[in-house]
Amino acid sequence: MNLTGAEIVIEHLIRENVPYLVGIPGHGNLPMFDALVGREDKIRPFPVLHEQSAVHVADAYHRVSGQPLAACTSIGPGAANTCCGVAQAYVDSSAVLVLTGSVHTYFRGHSVLQEIDRTHWANFPRVLEPIVKEWWQVSRVDQVPWVMQRAFNQMLTGRRGPVLVDLPMDVQAETADVEISDPRQHRAGHPPAANPEAIARAAKLLANAKRPLMLIGGGAVTSGATAEVRQLAERLGAAVITTWSGQGIFPEDHELYAWHPGSIGSSCANELCQKADVVLAVGTRFVDWTTASYTPHVYRIPPAKLIHIDIDAREIGKNYPVEVGIIADAKIALQQLLDALRDELKQPRDYRQSAYFKDITAARQAFLDSFRERRESNASPVSISRALVEMRKVIPRDSIWVTGAGLPQSQVYQEVQFYEPRTHITSGGFSTMGFTVPGAIGAQLAAPHRRVIGVSGDGDFMNNMQELAIAVQKSLPIVYVIMNNCGWQSIRNLQAGAYGPDRVVNTKFENTNHKPYTPDFAGIARGFGAQAWSTDKPGEVAGCVADALKSNQTSVVEVLTNREPELGGLSKFGWWDVPVPEYLKKPRKEYEEERKAVKV
Repeated sequence: MNLTGAEIVIEHLIRENVPYLVGIPGHGNLPMFDALVGREDKIRPFPVLHEQSAVHVADAYHRVSGQPLAACTSIGPGAANTCCGVAQAYVDSSAVLVLTGSVHTYFRGHSVLQEIDRTHWANFPRVLEPIVKEWWQVSRVDQVPWVMQRAFNQMLTGRRGPVLVDLPMDVQAETADVEISDPRQHRAGHPPAANPEAIARAAKLLANAKRPLMLIGGGAVTSGATAEVRQLAERLGAAVITTWSGQGIFPEDHELYAWHPGSIGSSCANELCQKADVVLAVGTRFVDWTTASYTPHVYRIPPAKLIHIDIDAREIGKNYPVEVGIIADAKIALQQLLDALRDELKQPRDYRQSAYFKDITAARQAFLDSFRERRESNASPVSISRALVEMRKVIPRDSIWVTGAGLPQSQVYQEVQFYEPRTHITSGGFSTMGFTVPGAIGAQLAAPHRRVIGVSGDGDFMNNMQELAIAVQKSLPIVYVIMNNCGWQSIRNLQAGAYGPDRVVNTKFENTNHKPYTPDFAGIARGFGAQAWSTDKPGEVAGCVADALKSNQTSVVEVLTNREPELGGLSKFGWWDVPVPEYLKKPRKEYEEERKAVKV
């Protein structure tokens, strides 16, 4: 076939079943969008108003569907605007294809418009180098087919993540006679299985465990290990806890579910972690948030024995020593474990009669009771906890919730139950502000027949609220709920908690007479063409959200929430290492005492 470089890219995307090219046309990528003309029945352009959002849309789409999208930008600032979104996808192991325009090959180094060239010509790929799995800068049209199959191979095998293809403008427009082969010929057909000896050792440990605990992360979701996780937990009578990215893989109303570990996790998960004799960790990194900064508030490994399954060998043994380290795909390894346990443990445990199950049940209830006052408060403005309870009552069970960084993100994670994988989409490991609005768009594109709820704080919403225009243009029935506390409330709480209540700086949204400031979010939403509701009263949130769902249009529900410490914060169940300046004598002394417990 005689095709331009851009046509080769589009043909490859079609063969990979990529339904959208997300991005903004510019002079550096005009041929890319032009190559879509006449192919709209197979792949369509999808607009955004900021390139960071293009990557967030693609990222969330992949997390919901397992299918990657392509985010396409022009040269220079358009490409540079992707950085935050790419870093988010990289840290959370989400597959995104980033296609950036680049300077003409024959102009490289001449400082043409928007070229970065002081240390090396056409040097933009080095900007993204630390946050992509691999990058390619094409020099000739005939290289494009090979680069595209390599890009998909790298993006979708092993530990998933974003990749970059940098395309000079002339390469996009010039032609070559090329063949585009079947993508299946360039990717491994089956992910890796575990070493049988390691599986046998792990099975023996689990069969003999008295207090087994399963920690499930995003790697298990990516591999599709939902059934295996449940079968293994019920066979062992193991408590199941999940990370940010693992939430929903195990139904959270199941009697063995024990919520989340860490400083903003749950008391029940932390208690069970401390007392576990065997911990089975699957597809997780043991980050500081889920370990209370590596203190004994959560894991005690050793004496607990750790079995760690991960597709990335780098993660095994990185933060805790392993008894058995297993490099494998989570779904395959867990099925191998189940098969081995049928020999070690002939029948599933009758766990409901065990003392351990009684401990799990009691710990769960104690955790839920610990924030009952916030959940049931009748105070106005309403607490976020009360608002979330009302929302969960009217939002369908299989709905997809999307959150970006901030206090509402943490409280959704800590307090809302999820029942299926890929229904809690959040900017987890990189904790990006501004993820909610574009992320919900990506989720809705991936699941057009399911309800998508974007839950954000006012700060997170304002980071990328321009994308509300796109949701309205495309008639996407997303319901955005803004928990408006007039500030960076999570950081305000952190300042007050770590440094003292008189050390709150630059985290309140106030006007010059120190009164809380807020835009009229309902009015702004209506200005974009969305439906809108606003309330600050408990008892009204459910009705507003129900009306928004019934409208079946892009909707915004603004909930003015309580900012007082008792009702405007979340529960803390462990220490998080936030260094305190030495001139703050008392809090510094308390900080140093806590830091003595850190084991790294």
